[in-house]
Amino acid sequence: MTDHPIVDTSTAQEIARDLVVIPNQDVDLVPNIGIIGGSQSVLVVDTGLGPRNAEQVLKFATEYAAGRRLYLTTTHFHPEHAFGATAFAGEATYLVNSTQATDLSSKWESTLAMFNQLGPAVARELDGVSQPTPDLVYADSHEIDLGGRVVRLRPTGRAHSNGDQLIVVPDVSAVFTGDLVETGQFAIFPWFPPYETDVSGVAWIKVMEHLTASNPAIVVPGHGAVGDTRLLVDVRDYLTELRDETWVRRDSALPVETIAEEVRALMIERHPDWRLPEWIERGVGCLCSEY
Repeated sequence: MTDHPIVDTSTAQEIARDLVVIPNQDVDLVPNIGIIGGSQSVLVVDTGLGPRNAEQVLKFATEYAAGRRLYLTTTHFHPEHAFGATAFAGEATYLVNSTQATDLSSKWESTLAMFNQLGPAVARELDGVSQPTPDLVYADSHEIDLGGRVVRLRPTGRAHSNGDQLIVVPDVSAVFTGDLVETGQFAIFPWFPPYETDVSGVAWIKVMEHLTASNPAIVVPGHGAVGDTRLLVDVRDYLTELRDETWVRRDSALPVETIAEEVRALMIERHPDWRLPEWIERGVGCLCSEY
């Protein structure tokens, strides 16, 4: 991992009225971060990796809000998306769905330990991090009235993680997807048995089918360039072909290692410009375990 996982707020772009994205610029472990404004309040989507990144995001959001109330939500519990949330304590109301709250409490220590092994640049950003505690936890979908703009928080159920949620801005037909969707890279399958096995390729495909059918005009992925519904179609189709190519080989009783090797080669051939092919094998392993 050569790039340092630092959020650069100077690159922020307004992609619609009172809707800003701080782009990740294809830097590993930097998410796309959203700032969604209404007349009374501003909602921040995701924090960046660790307290120092989150402090920069909070500073930017506070200046952007110009006195408006701050809210924070996170697309899922993984460290580059949520582990900076404590920097917002006392400054913003942090709200997540109940499954994500469970992920934050039950998987905090093990996930932090795993990410600390990803190299000194990552460990440095996680130094001093503390466990986030949401201010508001909701069971099902939730709406926030920011003043003249309602934002919908919609849990999807198990897919990339147990607590994934979509952040939908209906008035401009925009959706923030977290790591359910990436641009120009292979889908991230956090499949590390026996330690981490929450991801479900089968459920993820169903989520993408429903999301694609909603046909949003603006799609903000977890990582990579902002797009439109065509980005959702690309991810849906990739996950489907990954499942189909994996299952036809599994049903022929090939060893998992052989399946992974063959499917990796095939996916790279079909998507030669995509980044992070190391996630293909993880996806094969996950799908081999599912029916």
